[in-house]
Amino acid sequence: MSSYNLPAMSTLPALNSESQMRINALSSALQTMNATTLSACRNCDTLSRRSRHLDSLTSPASEASALLAQTSSNLTATSNVLKDAREKFDTVADCEPAVERLYWGAHELCKEVARHAERQGRGAVLPITMKRLIDGSDGARNNNEMLKAPLSEQDLYAGADAMEIVRDAHAYFSKRMDWKSTKDTLSDLERVHHLGVDAMGLLVIGHLTGAGAAVRRKVEGAPLVEDKDGKKKPSMRAANRAEEAAAQTRDRLQEALQNRDLMKTIGEYEEYLPLSTRVVRELRAIFECLGAMSTNGSGLVLSPLNKSFTIPPPEPILPPGGKIMRTEKVGSGHYTNLTMKPLKTGYPQLDSYGEARKSVAYASVDGYCRQLRNIRKKTMGSNPGNSSIVHHANVDSAARDAVRCIEHAMVVVSGEKSVYRCVVAPASSNTQDESKVVAPHYQRALGTSYSYVAASAVDRLLDLIEYTFLREAGCAGNLGSVTEASNNPGAAQSGPTGTGEIDMDIRAAASAAAAGLRIVDGVRMLGPSLSKLCELTNPCGIASATEANKGPPESTIASALCISLHRSTVKNCSKTLENLARSIQLDPLDGRKHRPADARVATVSSDVVHAIRLITPFTSAYKSVSKRRALPWDPNVGESSGEMDTFIRFLVKQLIISLQGKAQNYKNDGGVDAQAKSNVFMMNNTFYLLELLGPVEGVEEQPADDCRIQAPWFTTKISKIFDSEKAKYLTHWESLNKHLTAVDDKELNYQTNKDVLSLESGRLLKSRFSGFIEDFERVYVVHRDFTVIDLKLRDMLQRDIRRVFLARYKAFFDKYSRIQFSKKNMENYLKYPPQKVDSLIGQLFAMQ
Repeated sequence: MSSYNLPAMSTLPALNSESQMRINALSSALQTMNATTLSACRNCDTLSRRSRHLDSLTSPASEASALLAQTSSNLTATSNVLKDAREKFDTVADCEPAVERLYWGAHELCKEVARHAERQGRGAVLPITMKRLIDGSDGARNNNEMLKAPLSEQDLYAGADAMEIVRDAHAYFSKRMDWKSTKDTLSDLERVHHLGVDAMGLLVIGHLTGAGAAVRRKVEGAPLVEDKDGKKKPSMRAANRAEEAAAQTRDRLQEALQNRDLMKTIGEYEEYLPLSTRVVRELRAIFECLGAMSTNGSGLVLSPLNKSFTIPPPEPILPPGGKIMRTEKVGSGHYTNLTMKPLKTGYPQLDSYGEARKSVAYASVDGYCRQLRNIRKKTMGSNPGNSSIVHHANVDSAARDAVRCIEHAMVVVSGEKSVYRCVVAPASSNTQDESKVVAPHYQRALGTSYSYVAASAVDRLLDLIEYTFLREAGCAGNLGSVTEASNNPGAAQSGPTGTGEIDMDIRAAASAAAAGLRIVDGVRMLGPSLSKLCELTNPCGIASATEANKGPPESTIASALCISLHRSTVKNCSKTLENLARSIQLDPLDGRKHRPADARVATVSSDVVHAIRLITPFTSAYKSVSKRRALPWDPNVGESSGEMDTFIRFLVKQLIISLQGKAQNYKNDGGVDAQAKSNVFMMNNTFYLLELLGPVEGVEEQPADDCRIQAPWFTTKISKIFDSEKAKYLTHWESLNKHLTAVDDKELNYQTNKDVLSLESGRLLKSRFSGFIEDFERVYVVHRDFTVIDLKLRDMLQRDIRRVFLARYKAFFDKYSRIQFSKKNMENYLKYPPQKVDSLIGQLFAMQ
């Protein structure tokens, strides 16, 4: 450290002595401070050297202490790891007994449910899993009778807890794949967990199958239901529904659709929850235990899914385009094989639920269909009679039963929806608690499982309706082309020909058409509600991961089958309508039955009237068909399609063509009566149509069973034909007037002095009377064989015939019968007085 360089005293200017003293003192102090600073620096250097020496002595001891602390912490952690590992390694031994107890208890429960179902005759509709338990093909063997004891609720909870522990252990070892024993341990854990999943699946199947159908017969004296006016009234009994008219069915269904609680007002059954409180608790515990764990197709995925893992789509899946076609034989009980394929959603608990409830729902609808069919067979078998009447009653009863089955299927699907919401939906809402959002693949699996159940009921219903159309209503074949026959009326004489064509008379075809329209009416009114019941707008009861997209719901097998139900019903009904039109065209033109010898009303006319009366009540159903199908008489579709009046007009047109063909054949037969018979035949039939189908004057509303064609075209067209034929017919009687001409008085000369006409004058009157008698007898003999059954028409024709010649004949007879124009044979010329002629005319057209 350098010292300060002070200036020499001799060079400083002279200062005051006092100042000098101060300067000297300051200099001395500075020198002292400099010396002190130098001493302090030397002391600091000494302390630094000593501190470095001390630090070099204490550092090894501190590092050793830190290492000891770290070692102690590692030993503690290692101890905990060993303890946890020991517990995880013991998981299989600790949890397997509870899982085995659960499995065998569920196994015995399922076997007992299956045996009970077989004793009741329901073994054919059991789930495949339960059938394997009965025949022993599942391969499960157990000699420990303790495990076969009845399963308690605590056993289930213990098994569920054990499976939770197994899953935790599996996740634990999945993070420690470098351990040598991890692979074997994971294999044992998966085996135990798989056994537990199988046990819970068996328990789900046993509980949901053993619970039975989610419907029950309505109890007599049940609470009244409200109609559309808010009035309380009892629901219609099954016996009344089997006989109700179309309008009654339509009104009843319309009231039901307007009622808030639709399911309480339709069908003979009502939905209810068939599960006890304990069963509900156990099923919810199972679904909550398994949660949203899925399978990759080969085994259950216990560890959390990684991003590269993809869950296969649920099966069965809809065919391309979403349109389901028939794959099974009609009457087999199934429409498509999609409902018979196993359910593979990727979630075992949902597969078990779908398998169990599908068999129950199918059995419920199938049993009801068989019950109605057996009742119908007994009823038809106990009422022998006219075959056509029996056939109509059978077809009509089959159609009513089909509508009743639609109602029953709706109640069944609604009941299954209640079971789903009670058991599956609450459990699904508890999955993924952190985000409260259900993954899209799990939501699809939920929708697929419910659709699988609902589709089994719709599938059975669809097969029944097609069976009713194809077997009962005769749609299995066809009567040829309606358009072809319209263009070639003469082809009707040859009858139905060609492969696949059937022989069906008009009444049978009319019964089939009315039955088809009745079924369409039921599908039209109840189909949308059934489709809604088959859909799940929110399968989980909480938000879904795709809810923000607001897209349309995915199509399911059940909803696609509902569309097929409507499409198939409309298509088959259009066939029945075409068959009805074709049967009129194919009605033979010859034969005593089809062309009566006495020219009375033809069978075809009464059959067509019967047909029109059968189909007229179903105007809305016909519109539903014509809007969706192009018909030979109405090619338009949509809102521009025709109403029922268009079809009736076509039927009447075909009837007139058929009648005119028969009338022409009368003419072709030849003979003196050919033309007159043709005229009477057309009058009989046209008047019959006017009387039974024409509007009644002064009556605005007709009874429901008295269908009338109010459109003016009918009265105008038929009346025109009738008037034309009557005018032609009366010309046969007008020929008598040519003999009733007056004789000029100048030509009447009497013999001298006598009241007898001269020979020449007498011949004038003789020729007139004899000509009249000859023509009258000839015409009368021909016309007396004709039959007019309708008294009104008979009286009309008799009046018109009298009006043609009788007044003129009476005047002629009264004038000239007083004159003696024949000496010996006067009575021969006067044998037909007007009174007798009038009496003979009154005997015309009497039924022989």
